[in-house]
Amino acid sequence: MLSPFAPLAAGPDTLRPREDPSVAQRILRSAGSPTGSWLSTEAFPGWLEERRRAHRFEVERIPFAELDGWSFQEGTGNLVHRSGRFFSVEGLRVSTGEGPVRAWDQPIIKQPEVGILGILAKEFDGVLHFLMQAKMEPGNRELLQLSPTVQATRSNYTQVHRGAGVKYIEYFTRPEDGRVLADVLQSEHGSWFLHKSNRNMIVEAVGPVPLHEDFCWLTLGQLAELLHQDNVVNMDARTVLACAPYPDQVDGALHTDTELLSWFTAERARHDVTAERIPLADVAGWKRDAWAIEHEEGRHFDVVAVDVRAGNREVTGWTQPLFEPRGLGVTAFLTRRFAGVTHVLAHARTEGGFLDTVELGPTVQYTPANYAHLTGEDRPLFLDQVLAAEPGRIRYEAVHSEEGGRFLNAESRYLLVETDEDRAPREAPPGYHWVTPGQLTSLVRHGHYVNVQARTLLACLYASGARTT
Repeated sequence: MLSPFAPLAAGPDTLRPREDPSVAQRILRSAGSPTGSWLSTEAFPGWLEERRRAHRFEVERIPFAELDGWSFQEGTGNLVHRSGRFFSVEGLRVSTGEGPVRAWDQPIIKQPEVGILGILAKEFDGVLHFLMQAKMEPGNRELLQLSPTVQATRSNYTQVHRGAGVKYIEYFTRPEDGRVLADVLQSEHGSWFLHKSNRNMIVEAVGPVPLHEDFCWLTLGQLAELLHQDNVVNMDARTVLACAPYPDQVDGALHTDTELLSWFTAERARHDVTAERIPLADVAGWKRDAWAIEHEEGRHFDVVAVDVRAGNREVTGWTQPLFEPRGLGVTAFLTRRFAGVTHVLAHARTEGGFLDTVELGPTVQYTPANYAHLTGEDRPLFLDQVLAAEPGRIRYEAVHSEEGGRFLNAESRYLLVETDEDRAPREAPPGYHWVTPGQLTSLVRHGHYVNVQARTLLACLYASGARTT
């Protein structure tokens, strides 16, 4: 009997290879190129400072009453924009079957539209370069950071705000005009966003690309160097860089891909998480005054308001709410080598805003101040190991900002910490699994498998490898 998958007689259709191995090799060549054809890494700080001086940037905290176009909705108390677009701050009631806290209420950002995070690529002198933007975000402590070529919500690029057009957006709304190297829907922070996704894209341009003054071409090797610096490469750039199709240069892993997917599927199936939207006015354990919505015990985050002035944005002035975390976060992968191959300890993490119950997160993803009151077994697993890590075990460390368009002064200390059998055994505890960077890269090609913090650490893993090769 003829198999339904057996090839039939040749016809007029032309079949193509399902993957082009040359793309991965070109990515690897760019990652191994620490110098660029357009801007040297040594000259980059001066270029970024020049862009900072070229524009006016001001962010000022204001009371809620001074928000222009925003108000607390009668009845629900939700913080909404008069246009009905952009985003709203609502309430979320979460219950989960695990952890020291199994039910809670919180404010949450609801922004249902899918944005575009896109990096344009082009080859110069035989090496792929990536077009990066010096972009101001009101929540960034340093204000100006390196962002993707395009970082825009649908409201931005459809000009709901009636501002200037988004530069280079046509390369991503019509990607068929170029060559798509990566394109996947990825989640944002599940602790602060409800079911938020962005389209993460890398598109290689065909033909000349005009260069605007706030943009520069950099190789992946140069970006790797910049990822070792604090608060230079923003979150949106990091998540797109993690989606780059790096080749997997090792064949083996502690667990097969099928075993990994089976474990992950079982984790999704066994977690009983419910997340119910409720009016912001009904959120228990939180209080509001003229300047902030804050947790009654002074933990987690505040909801605040800001007035923004920015000379190089599509709209040069506006007001908006922001979430401001209480304290510096700590986000880390524990790493080990098994048979000479690097593995990281991933955590099947539940967050109230995830589209599905679980995504793969870092080993540790916490704000230590929120757990200072807990002791013994109530402390998050592996947190104290990371906090007490000796300098010789730290393979990577930098402070990076989270999404500066919605979060104020939200920073995390990102680390890769080498561990051993005594501290993190081969047989991982429930909810944890050893995976290789290559396995993570394979999962990142699909949406809602790897959370945004783990994607940052994946980009940092490749950056750490680029520095040492």
